[in-house]
Amino acid sequence: MIPVIVVFAIAYIFIATEKLDKTAVAILASLAIVGFKIAPYEELAHKIDLNVLFLLVGMMVIVNILSQTGVFEWIAIYLAQSSKGQGMSILIKFLLATAILSALLDNVTTVILIAPITILVTQILEIPTVPVLIMEAIFSNIGGTSTLVGDPPNIVIGSQANLTFNDFVVNLMPPVVVILVATILVVYFVFKKRMHVPEAIRERVMRAHPDKAIIDPKMLKRGLPVFFLVLVGFVAGHWLHMEPGLIALGGALLMALICRVSVHKVLEKVEWATIFFFAGLFMLIGAMEVNGVFEFLGEQVIALSKGNLFLTAMLVLWFCAIFSAIVDNIPLVIAMMPLLKSIIPAFAQAKGYNMDVDAAIIHTQIAAPLYWALALGACLGGNGSLIGASANVVVSQIAMRNKYKLSFMTFTKYGFPMMLLSLAISSVYIWLRYF
Repeated sequence: MIPVIVVFAIAYIFIATEKLDKTAVAILASLAIVGFKIAPYEELAHKIDLNVLFLLVGMMVIVNILSQTGVFEWIAIYLAQSSKGQGMSILIKFLLATAILSALLDNVTTVILIAPITILVTQILEIPTVPVLIMEAIFSNIGGTSTLVGDPPNIVIGSQANLTFNDFVVNLMPPVVVILVATILVVYFVFKKRMHVPEAIRERVMRAHPDKAIIDPKMLKRGLPVFFLVLVGFVAGHWLHMEPGLIALGGALLMALICRVSVHKVLEKVEWATIFFFAGLFMLIGAMEVNGVFEFLGEQVIALSKGNLFLTAMLVLWFCAIFSAIVDNIPLVIAMMPLLKSIIPAFAQAKGYNMDVDAAIIHTQIAAPLYWALALGACLGGNGSLIGASANVVVSQIAMRNKYKLSFMTFTKYGFPMMLLSLAISSVYIWLRYF
């Protein structure tokens, strides 16, 4: 475990300080792990999540095609006018829309769609762009926490614990709503002065004609039905047993054909640096999983609780959150689930329950608090740093493409306090509801 932790720590320092290009760092660190025989290449290759990569490529292509029609400019002007040019009003609308869409689709898809519109609106209203993008990434992670399909860790937990879509809504929606309200209040007091829009700019926005933004209505009419078909696929994909990445990639190619756009040209617009960064990061974190780092840390967390269920739930919540801010939360959840399943019988036996006769009681009183603590910690912990969640990285790359610098430290300055706030609310919720 020590060599892989050393390599990861060195890579993480370079990524956090941004002294070197993070894509190069991630790939070279993975190369070092294979070269020094810390982990075999074949196993690391299997750790690359193609679903995430296909989703990114597909949605980047879809957004690129639709952007050629002027539809994003139309939406930006319409939203700015609907808020009467008020910066705080548009910010809150964007954040709530981001949270809701992330619950229905997933956080990566949501920020790929929302971020370009956000940049246009902030340019029109002349308000700070980077803080708004950061808050959207944060709200995408919060909103995605509330449903089975909103964040990949929830899919893993739901599959391995036999939890339904309704189970997630009933148990995770209440704390997420409270977290959203609390976070919006914080946003209002932190940003109210920075979101001020001068009267002259508001008047200019209200005089604009959104319809003139559409420069290719023919392509828009062809592309929109495909786009809505992709969205329907995302929502129904879980029941159809189709991964969102495959739906996005198939929808992107279908849209290119129907809109008569060169596939080669739209693929050139894909942020391949982001794709390779994720590939390297998956391999790097996969090496830690292969060498038992997550399992070892999970065992230490459980040992610290000394048989106290509430303390165990709190340790799972906070440990998973802090660790998810450092590494990808999917392998962490995959490693934690078998550990939780192994300790549930021990807690049941200590309380005098029979695993067969009292299965329903054991699930409600013992298993549920641990599963929901894991879900809240893994999903909300992604707000702790720039590489804590895929949505964060995607937002930073979109910002960079539009010549806005979104650094690791800038994101952490906003994200880490928000993470602590959401974890504090989650801790109180778990205590009140399950204990």
